[in-house]
Amino acid sequence: MKPLHGWLLLLPAVALLALFTHWPIVATVWDSFFATPKGGRPAPFVGLENYAVMVADEVFWKSLWNNLWFALGTIPISIALALAMALWVNSAMRGRTWLRMAFFTPTILPMIAVANIWIFFYTPQYGLLEQITGLFGVSGRNWLGSESTALACVMVVAIWKEAGFFMIFYLAALQQIPPSLAEAAAIEGAPRGYYLRRVVLPLLMPTTLFVMVNAVINAVRMVDHIVVMTRGGPNNATSLLLYHVYQVGFVFWDTGYAAALTVVLLVVLGCVAIGQFVFLDRKVHYQ
Repeated sequence: MKPLHGWLLLLPAVALLALFTHWPIVATVWDSFFATPKGGRPAPFVGLENYAVMVADEVFWKSLWNNLWFALGTIPISIALALAMALWVNSAMRGRTWLRMAFFTPTILPMIAVANIWIFFYTPQYGLLEQITGLFGVSGRNWLGSESTALACVMVVAIWKEAGFFMIFYLAALQQIPPSLAEAAAIEGAPRGYYLRRVVLPLLMPTTLFVMVNAVINAVRMVDHIVVMTRGGPNNATSLLLYHVYQVGFVFWDTGYAAALTVVLLVVLGCVAIGQFVFLDRKVHYQ
């Protein structure tokens, strides 16, 4: 009777998870083997044709390459900045509550609002960045309109918004470290850097693993900023994987090909997440 009671308690959560997570995944994989239905006619079965089109799709490979650079640029910097901010606001200092709020504020701002704020910063001739660079004799650059700088500009926005979010997790983890460890290190005469490297960072590894998984997901699901700031331009220089899926599915209305792209996106995310757990789990020390 007890197992039945437990399953009945789990039934609402299991039903919601199956309805909004598992079934959409299965349906997406199934749709990826069909062409887009037209005019009320059923979608014809095309097998692996959508995946063959993907292999020959230059925009897909461009988006994949952009997403790789986007992840390599945003994930390490966001995590390092979040850790530095957490260490700073965790110390005994005046006004640390206000500083924590200042670091966390970008996280609670809507994505569209953040994108519009930074559009003003990057606006040629009269934007804030142009005003600052003009003081040094460097001005007249179209930051979002140049292929060499557009992706980097979007990366800066992502880092600015995500670092405060990751800081909260590091701050919570730092507050769980027993003060006796710091006292013992001080009695032994261990330098602060040695204590940070040998005690604090290993104890923060579970949090770092959690943050890294979320950072990878955020790097792949970035689409709001792209839609508002660049629309994938110029010349697909800022087109990321999820934005390409959005373009194919909702602009060109090729749902079959969009489903195939989504399947590849899910596979990439799953492989990266499994790789993170496999390679980093050995370095995670659970208390």
